[in-house]
Amino acid sequence: MAKEWGYASHNGPDHWPELFPFAKGDNQSPIELHTKDIKHDPSLQPWSVSYDAGSAKTILNNGKTCRVVFDDTYDRSMLRGGPLPGPYRLRQFHLHWGSSDDHGSEHTVDGVKYAAELHLVHWNPKYNTFKEALKQRDGIAVVGIFLKIGREKGEFQIFLDALEKIKTKGKEAPFTKFDPSCLFPACRDYWTYHGSFTTPPCEECIVWLLLKEPMTVSSDQMAKLRSLLSSAENEPPVPLVGNWRPPQPINNRVVRASFK
Repeated sequence: MAKEWGYASHNGPDHWPELFPFAKGDNQSPIELHTKDIKHDPSLQPWSVSYDAGSAKTILNNGKTCRVVFDDTYDRSMLRGGPLPGPYRLRQFHLHWGSSDDHGSEHTVDGVKYAAELHLVHWNPKYNTFKEALKQRDGIAVVGIFLKIGREKGEFQIFLDALEKIKTKGKEAPFTKFDPSCLFPACRDYWTYHGSFTTPPCEECIVWLLLKEPMTVSSDQMAKLRSLLSSAENEPPVPLVGNWRPPQPINNRVVRASFK
């Protein structure tokens, strides 16, 4: 059987380039953001979404993360504006988190690690299929939102309550009538750069929109996320934690800010 990638010492991020050559490219994600080096670009537009709650379909545990999948067969839940050349369709969202509240995000801001990072993955329908979009420099747009510890977020609890049904790897359950824009922070300021998926094959096809303002969740809510298992139902339980890739070299890329 092919060696499966993961986050352990034997199959973790340091080993990914052995199996996935993209992972040693020059435009990899995540990166460290150093705000003093980031310039405001006045040409960057505000971004907006028009999500249809009815497009949410299922929630699943694939042993690496939990993912909510949306119907993307037509222009139903869309992301527009910002640095993007046109509208993008929402396909899924998922999270990355740590083994404790003091780390877990993939991007870092001035050395700060957040408890988790939410990724909303969209693709450019001008390329007709998601698979084709993966081959294009502007094929995918990901909105990244940091999670920091504070007061509980009610809207996030709706998602967390569904995790009961997908405790173990390979489980999938219906998850409908959910508009993920309810999770967005009030402030829409963002940083943007060109990068990659943070999981193999790590294709370099992503326009990143990283929101400056984190969303706040409680420590108990984070614990609920960590109660997921990366093991299957019939296996000894292994907690699903530490599913984050460390920052990659920025090389000669430019990060731009939508705000001063």
